[in-house]
Amino acid sequence: VLIHSERKFSMFDNLSNKLSDVFKKLKGHGKLSEKNIQEGLKEVRLALLEADVHYKVAKKIIGDIKERALGQEVMTSLTPGQQVVKIVNEELTELMGAQHERLNLQGSHPVAIMLVGLQGSGKTTTAGKLAVFLRQEGRKPYLVPADVYRPAAIDQLKKLGDQLTIPVFPSSADADPVQICQDARVAAHQEGCDTLLLDTAGRLHIDETLMGELGRIKEALKPSDILLIADAMTGQDAVNMAQAFNDALDIGGVVLTKMDGDARGGAALSIKAITGKPIKFVGVGEKLSELEPFHPDRMASRILGMGDILTMIEKAQAVVDEKEAAALEKKLRKNQFTLEDFRDQMRQIRKMGSFSDLMDMIPGMSKMKQLKNVQVDDRELGKIEAIINSMTAQERQYYTIINGSRRKRIAKGSGTRVQDVNKLIKNYAQVMKMMKKLNKGGLRGLGRGMLPF
Repeated sequence: VLIHSERKFSMFDNLSNKLSDVFKKLKGHGKLSEKNIQEGLKEVRLALLEADVHYKVAKKIIGDIKERALGQEVMTSLTPGQQVVKIVNEELTELMGAQHERLNLQGSHPVAIMLVGLQGSGKTTTAGKLAVFLRQEGRKPYLVPADVYRPAAIDQLKKLGDQLTIPVFPSSADADPVQICQDARVAAHQEGCDTLLLDTAGRLHIDETLMGELGRIKEALKPSDILLIADAMTGQDAVNMAQAFNDALDIGGVVLTKMDGDARGGAALSIKAITGKPIKFVGVGEKLSELEPFHPDRMASRILGMGDILTMIEKAQAVVDEKEAAALEKKLRKNQFTLEDFRDQMRQIRKMGSFSDLMDMIPGMSKMKQLKNVQVDDRELGKIEAIINSMTAQERQYYTIINGSRRKRIAKGSGTRVQDVNKLIKNYAQVMKMMKKLNKGGLRGLGRGMLPF
């Protein structure tokens, strides 16, 4: 895999780096005093404000941390620096909601989930992502285009439904949105679907007309859950908008979109504290599979550079077939792991998300100096797959037969350079050497189906 020297920072990277520096200073003191704790918390507060955390929220969390940090819990501890990190982790988790809040799907079938928000926040795409998520949970979603004002909004949802093979109500732009939702509930029942996803209209800004229409849909459909779709890139504006929608509709929770962007992360840290309503999902990419349930404890761990192994395991479980994993383990034990197996494993890992995101989930990875400012270009994985696909079945089975002329043919067939083919074969050979060493010492250290590429 080719590595690029400039890494695109994730939303919380700047905050994570600043907090890491503060904790490093605190851990440098054998014994903490009130003075150095005060100095450290001042820097933590500044880091939170720079991350666009609401000033009231920053003030409260610093007050809570300070009260605990100056108590017996830290001052008498043998590892006071570690205790401060533990307290910050717990307070960040509490700030964001303590635990994951699931969708409310209680009620007579089909239940309705109402998606609300301003134009451009990603409601329609999120409707498709939620449909994918619900189908994976064993439910039968039904998409309902209820935005009759935005040009092509109805067509966009219909195309998403066709792409996902999920039924979509045939809305008309000249129909009343409330009537569309009521008729869609009848149609969904006839289709055997159990969950309506109502993609409602948005505006460029909040107004009485928008809130009035949304209020009528809520009254007519009595949705089991109302999700505000908010763009994380808008920072404090997302928090203010969440408050306005909550005041008008009493929302059930928030979906933060574009969490993979360059925003500072303040919305994720402030929404629950300001509105009292939890973040239920986060959009972490453009693909329809890239919607994740929001776990405050896991997010706090990632912010503090402690990784997120649970989310990584869940991603692996979603793409790894147990039978295939068992068969692969046998091959590894017998040193029969071929380039074809290499390609198949790479495909599975790609389904889990970008390499950069996966690296951030591994505890300590974000703090490794040699990985700072490094980005794995996921497009290079497509190049590797093309190279392996250009090989014959025999070449994929026995890589040692790939001589100079074969390498030229493979490079031409895959649209790559001979140097790229050479690099892949060299990397694969190194992996095979490593696997032989691991086999001598036992493969117990390796997770089933997970390879150290």
